[in-house]
Amino acid sequence: MDSMSGYNPDKHHRRSIRLKNYDYSQNGSYFLTLCTFDRSCYFEQFGQLCQIVEAQWQSLPERFSGVVLDEYVVMPNHFHGIIVLCRDTPCGYPGSSNHLGNIVGSFKSLCVNAWLKIINSEKINARGKFWQGNYYEHIIRNDSEMERIRRYIAENPLRWSLDQENPGYNKHQEQQKAEPWMM
Repeated sequence: MDSMSGYNPDKHHRRSIRLKNYDYSQNGSYFLTLCTFDRSCYFEQFGQLCQIVEAQWQSLPERFSGVVLDEYVVMPNHFHGIIVLCRDTPCGYPGSSNHLGNIVGSFKSLCVNAWLKIINSEKINARGKFWQGNYYEHIIRNDSEMERIRRYIAENPLRWSLDQENPGYNKHQEQQKAEPWMM
């Protein structure tokens, strides 16, 4: 432990949830889930923030070549979306070096920066950095999985009362069955 900084690698190490040795810049479809800090319902509380997230998500193809967006939903305290990377194909530019982590990092940063401008200009008492530090991703491997994930995203608002991310969730309610691709 470094006594000057208080850093302890055993305590402060962030474990990666990414696949080892997988190239996240290669062509493919990815299912993303980004949660808010402390899983607070910021998007429900601040309608402007929800609009910012949607606008920044929709602007990603303009910012990154070879990015195609698919189904997405902004929930009260998290975001689900499908992003397709297709460099070296008609929807991308040859040699495009987009990396999923860079795209997600930019998306999160753009959202926070736009939100901070609104907080400051309208004197809103709210947290500026509203995203949780990490995010979940799943590599979509085939068309049937893509359809299941699209359906999951589209139906997610209907299942909000059964969602464990819902602060009002009751553990004793009927447990929703996890999709196999989430295991």
